[in-house]
Amino acid sequence: MSENALNIGLFFGSTTCYTEMAAEKIQSELNELFDAPVVELFNIKDVALQKAQTFDVLLFGISTWDFGELQEDWESSWDDIKHMNLKGKTVALFGLGDQIGYADWFQDALGMLHDELAVLECEFIGYWPNQGYEFAHSKGLTPDKSHFVGLSLDDENQYELSEQRISQWCEQLLTEIQLS
Repeated sequence: MSENALNIGLFFGSTTCYTEMAAEKIQSELNELFDAPVVELFNIKDVALQKAQTFDVLLFGISTWDFGELQEDWESSWDDIKHMNLKGKTVALFGLGDQIGYADWFQDALGMLHDELAVLECEFIGYWPNQGYEFAHSKGLTPDKSHFVGLSLDDENQYELSEQRISQWCEQLLTEIQLS
């Protein structure tokens, strides 16, 4: 895929603005790394998920609420996912959660979104190491439990690490996109 033809759609749902702020930081970081405005940002409460089908590379941001529940905008759009054609698309995920207050459900929505998208035959990139977090259980882990299925942020307990994690993840995505 040539960088000149690259188009990236970043879709997120956000109730308390933390996922939106992370999405904006990711957009800014990737546009800077690509030295071009390649990332378009979409709040799924305002734009149908079907729009995602028009992009080569997709980033989806989701937060886990309470006891492993979906963020409300994602919950409202959940049934739309199975009707999307993402075959062969490159997809990366990022999630927000509270590893201390909800240690048994940390990043569950991230894992639920991954599982829902996996049946659509897309190609995932951006898996993130699970070191540096304290939690008991997560649906957001890879089968070998060594990584999250996307960037994991905890602005409740580790806000000071979010910017660095976003920067490292975006550099990882740049490399993985260029390899795909």
